[in-house]
Amino acid sequence: MERRKFIRNIGLSGALTGFGGVVSVKGSSLFRNQNDSIKGTTFNLNYAPHFGMFKNHAKDLEDQLQFMYDQGFRSLEDNGLMKRPKEDQKRIAHKMTKLGMAMGVFVIDGGGNWKTSLTTGKKEFREAFVNECKKAVEVARLVNAKWMTVVPGFFERKLSMGIQTANVIEALRRGAEVLEPHGLTMVLEPLSDTPELFLRHADQTYMICKAVNSPSCKILYDIYHMQKNEGHLISNMEACWSEIAYIQIGDNPGRKEPGTGEINYENIFKYIHEKGYKGILGMEHGNMHPGKDGELALIEAYRQADPLL
Repeated sequence: MERRKFIRNIGLSGALTGFGGVVSVKGSSLFRNQNDSIKGTTFNLNYAPHFGMFKNHAKDLEDQLQFMYDQGFRSLEDNGLMKRPKEDQKRIAHKMTKLGMAMGVFVIDGGGNWKTSLTTGKKEFREAFVNECKKAVEVARLVNAKWMTVVPGFFERKLSMGIQTANVIEALRRGAEVLEPHGLTMVLEPLSDTPELFLRHADQTYMICKAVNSPSCKILYDIYHMQKNEGHLISNMEACWSEIAYIQIGDNPGRKEPGTGEINYENIFKYIHEKGYKGILGMEHGNMHPGKDGELALIEAYRQADPLL
């Protein structure tokens, strides 16, 4: 049976019925047996889970990191890292260093808070964003991070698109001036959450990155959002590839793991691998099924979609 259909059929048939760590599929203990046999084997692409994704297997932050590592994941994504107490940041950094794991993106709130929009050109918003960039430098240094997510904010109806775009470019240039000396990169994320958001398309983000003209301002290509907003995923990624520095994952509809929606992740991962992408792919989605069985099914979904070498 085709691998994608196999994963999908598991979800549609309600086959995740095991409650002792065993998932029953037509009488077999598929996920437990496969998971045990490949435990610790790294994936061919560098997928990054987030805290809470495997909460039924581990509760403490360090234990969750250990579980991720044991399943073959070599990176972590933590959007809310800047809001964590400094002691937690240190604990995370220490455990990741010990395991040899890399940190994916975290969110710069000064630009990511949709209530404060860089489109307006208002000095107070621009300065707040620059100050958050300065704080992000300290957090990045502590956890050895390289990328941070930025969302410019809401569309400003009182201003033309050209003026809004110029305002965003100016603010991002200021932010890049803070990050560039440290070798850090803010990644701009076009989103689909609401049509009122300013940044929604890959080509729009590509144009802004070209205008900012800094290695510290690139694209975060979230496959879930881009499928919703524009589709043609591979061709659009190809057109914008030179400015893409980070990728996020989520199937559509539902924003769950690969194989649970309409996106052909096997083809997309194959394309990304053939492009020679060595960066992180953030697993910014939920789990299709609850409990330990659902978490094991999620891991198996990535094993099935991961490109062969």
